[in-house]
Amino acid sequence: MQEKFMKAALKEAQKAYEKEEVPVGCVIVKDGKIIARAHNLKETKCDTTNHAEILAIQKASKKLQSWRLLDCDMYVTLEPCSMCTGAIINARIRKVYYGTADEKTGAIGSVLNLLEDYTFNHKVEYQSGILQEECETILKQFFKKLRKRRNK
Repeated sequence: MQEKFMKAALKEAQKAYEKEEVPVGCVIVKDGKIIARAHNLKETKCDTTNHAEILAIQKASKKLQSWRLLDCDMYVTLEPCSMCTGAIINARIRKVYYGTADEKTGAIGSVLNLLEDYTFNHKVEYQSGILQEECETILKQFFKKLRKRRNK
């Protein structure tokens, strides 16, 4: 089941890739069904807050008519940053599954761990490494393509 939902997140990442956005995709699941899908739109919208996770939380909240996403799980291709991890905590997401670590800005273990190292009013579970190779590959391809274009 985890791979099925991460594949859906990877489809979102591919949409971002095609828009020349950093290819991160996210889905939010409740009761075994995807209720929200999103991908990065920072470049497109010229807004640093348009990360896949934030956009997915907004869509899920609208669908459920609540900011509390109780009993919802998030699948995201890249480890969330501190902004997104804070939003995940505040939205009351039950569990985050992510594909690959983000050694530069990851806030669920790579740079810091907001979910374990601090005491917040809501505890979020997490699991990493879901379809890790596929999640890493799309990011590596994107940055390789970007470097080639900049070196021309």
